[in-house]
Amino acid sequence: MQHPIFHYKTEFQSHEPEFDYLRSLEIEEKINKVKWCATPNGSLFILSTNDKTIKLWKVKDHKPKKVKELNSNPFVHSENVLLAESSFVSGQDKPSVANGYALEWTEKIDNMSSSQDRHAKRANIGETVSARCRKVYAHAHDYNINSISNNSDGETFVSADDLRINLWNLEISDQCFNIIDMKPSNMEDLTEVITAAEFHPIHCNLLAYSSSRGFIRLVDLRQSAICDHQARILQHGESSGLKSFFTEIVSSISDIKFASDGRHLLSRDYMNLKLWDIRMETSPVAIFKIHEHLRPKLCDLYNNDAIFDKFECCLSGYGLHFATGSYSNLLRIFSYGVGSEEGITMEASRNPNRLDVLLLQ
Repeated sequence: MQHPIFHYKTEFQSHEPEFDYLRSLEIEEKINKVKWCATPNGSLFILSTNDKTIKLWKVKDHKPKKVKELNSNPFVHSENVLLAESSFVSGQDKPSVANGYALEWTEKIDNMSSSQDRHAKRANIGETVSARCRKVYAHAHDYNINSISNNSDGETFVSADDLRINLWNLEISDQCFNIIDMKPSNMEDLTEVITAAEFHPIHCNLLAYSSSRGFIRLVDLRQSAICDHQARILQHGESSGLKSFFTEIVSSISDIKFASDGRHLLSRDYMNLKLWDIRMETSPVAIFKIHEHLRPKLCDLYNNDAIFDKFECCLSGYGLHFATGSYSNLLRIFSYGVGSEEGITMEASRNPNRLDVLLLQ
């Protein structure tokens, strides 16, 4: 099998460490989720979030130029004339990779005679990529954000924490709407928390979210402002004879993903990867065992808290192949069909085979 080659494009610092003085809480810079946004005009937009703050980034290619030879003009202009002629421009709208600002020479020299119109020669030093933060969505979650999801309408997205899901407009950063609230009046009555949320890829009014009890709820945002009445619950009705102390713990769903057709949904819990048909509520259409070999060791995993580890999942473009992670840098890949329960196990490298931009020029 030929390994893919990744062409390195850019990298940037999305979040910095913060401190919440109101709660005396340190907020890590660790990124929890990254999502691509719709790109109607060809620009690249990225949503990224840490535990408390979501940011919208615009990533853009540009070609900076460097002066190689400057025209030796014997006439000295005043500062006002220089500024009026745009001999210098402040590049505040052209962020550089280093610090977000640039100062460049322009080629416009209008007041020279024909014998003196030797323009400054500029050399193209190659394409670079810059990232600029366009919006910051903050102060809307009391608990740590575990997921974000873009809507197919291209205008809104949701952010979810343990107990609430908020609906945002990409253009409005100081206001959001709480659409799901699972916080009980008495926290002692709390029985489950939200673990992931995902918009339907086609119907912008449908939202799925999973819980620590192994439920997947599909709600219709058109029903009410607060979607506390779920439209459909996907739950695997396993045999009661197999239940143990660890059954509810390992059934907690850590990630969900819709297939591109909008009909199928992939979920990941500690033990299994499950493929659902959203029209069938009682059982998944396929179950792929990931950690079945760890079942005899669940007690040890519980004692060292490894049983609470979370794993993500993803689907191929056509929704026929599925992948999820495991321990020891192992990646499990499955295909939908007869005889595909075993899947393929691959070892993921921390140093992918990628080509640097400079090597490609």
